[in-house]
Amino acid sequence: MEPRGTKRGAGKIEVAEPRNKVPRPAPSLPTDPALYSGPFPFYRRPSELGCFSLDAQRQYHGDARALRYYSPPPTNGQGPNFDLRDGYPDRYQPRDEEVQERLDHLLRWLLEHRGQLEGSPDWRPGAIVTWRGHLTKLLTTPYERQEGWQLAASRFQGTLYLSEVETPAARVRRLTRPPLLRELMYMGYKFEQYMCADKPGGSPDPSGEVNTNVAFCSVLRSRLGNHPLLFSGEVDCIDPQAPSMQPPTCYVELKTSKEMHSPGQWKSFYRHKLLKWWAQSFLPGVPNVIAGFRNPEGFVCSLKTFPTMEMFEYVRVRQWFFCLLVPLQNDRDGWNPSVCMNFCAAFLSFAQNTVVQDDPRLVYLFSWEPGGPVTVSEHRDAPHAFLPTWYVEAMTQDLLSPPKTPSPKD
Repeated sequence: MEPRGTKRGAGKIEVAEPRNKVPRPAPSLPTDPALYSGPFPFYRRPSELGCFSLDAQRQYHGDARALRYYSPPPTNGQGPNFDLRDGYPDRYQPRDEEVQERLDHLLRWLLEHRGQLEGSPDWRPGAIVTWRGHLTKLLTTPYERQEGWQLAASRFQGTLYLSEVETPAARVRRLTRPPLLRELMYMGYKFEQYMCADKPGGSPDPSGEVNTNVAFCSVLRSRLGNHPLLFSGEVDCIDPQAPSMQPPTCYVELKTSKEMHSPGQWKSFYRHKLLKWWAQSFLPGVPNVIAGFRNPEGFVCSLKTFPTMEMFEYVRVRQWFFCLLVPLQNDRDGWNPSVCMNFCAAFLSFAQNTVVQDDPRLVYLFSWEPGGPVTVSEHRDAPHAFLPTWYVEAMTQDLLSPPKTPSPKD
């Protein structure tokens, strides 16, 4: 591989490198929060381009059949008393996590809507296509201390695609997941079952099966700095009583958390969990997170609404309060949205400048472990290539006679 800026031409004399020349270091990106504490970068208000659904067998459908409707319990002064353990494990059908879906469902949607996207401001060379969850991990990276990540990147027809790769450590954690953690995961889905109906004005039916294959996904466009984004994320439900029914402002995110009784527990909640809730909801423009707080027996005792745009204010005000009760160990005990978004923008620039060759079989693997910088390595074909053959072939066909969207079987 030649150094950047070197051009190979016919008859050009090659000059040998000096023997004592220091090797050029591999590119990397630091993650220290202090480096990204500038003003909040430009982030375009997300707008929805479309949606798709995944059914109980995880099959793709280009419509909103899996959309559910927010239906909270009546506020009669008593707690909801939802039993989040009900139905576990007898009425639980978890998704097969061994199946590597990568970007396939989003790519199916892109193929179906290729005609409306090409030539529009939403789809142009330099755009970045990914899942909302991948961007969420980037936002939280400056403050993450436990779990690393890997993102594979390929450029195809000018567009940069980002797809998460399961790290060896993450695979070990998944395969050795303790029973209690598996039950807690079920509780989160069960909470959604208690809070959602199949139609507007309907009532939730918590007696049915909890099937995590089913999903409704929104496809959105936005821009962070000078990086146009096209990403998709799962939506828990839509609020029929929202002030505006224009997506994504009518969507609601549902979460659960254990009850907290001490300043230390609340400090940890605002420092860790609320950061992830904010990142996950801010990116797609979801205005509210509804949290159900559960007791040790698994019953939801109270509900609380966390407006996304006010989450950092919770942290900022309470950080001062908790300093009086539970002294902060260092500056990293808080978090700042500007740091999150500035780092994400820096990573996207890093990726855009690194992945310069337009080749769907060429993959740049960005890797990060807490305490270190983001590093990158270059790979070709299996097992790292993630853009499927059916997508590459369909996108390269004559646009004047686009083929019927093939099924992603490979």
